[in-house]
Amino acid sequence: MKLTQSLPTVYTAQSKHNFFCRDVICEYVLLHQAVPLNPFRMFDYFLGDRVDRNVVRRANNNCVRIADEIWVFGEISDGVFHEIRYALDLRKPVRYFTLSTHVDGITEVPPHETSLEDEVERSVGLSEERLRRVIVSAAR
Repeated sequence: MKLTQSLPTVYTAQSKHNFFCRDVICEYVLLHQAVPLNPFRMFDYFLGDRVDRNVVRRANNNCVRIADEIWVFGEISDGVFHEIRYALDLRKPVRYFTLSTHVDGITEVPPHETSLEDEVERSVGLSEERLRRVIVSAAR
């Protein structure tokens, strides 16, 4: 193993409802020979509200911009959907994965097999059909 070998960086998008899976997500990415940029490891959960959430969101978007790829884990929340759209605007590859509390329970899934959190349609203002079109197009 060459310790100075360059590895791709991966922004790990996940719902705040699954923040407790941040370590297993980072483990999964590292085991797949990439460097995880996990917002819940970098900024905890909005830094316990000590920093304005929009400042943290801007920081997350900068990490999306810096990353080579975006990997989405688990259900898609409104925030994750915005990160997918931003990645699409930047022409970044987007991949989708199930979520588990153990690394061996995580598998890659096609975009049409992803699920959306209940509030996404209302929050984003798009129908499920339009949301899914974006999700599928981002994976190409």
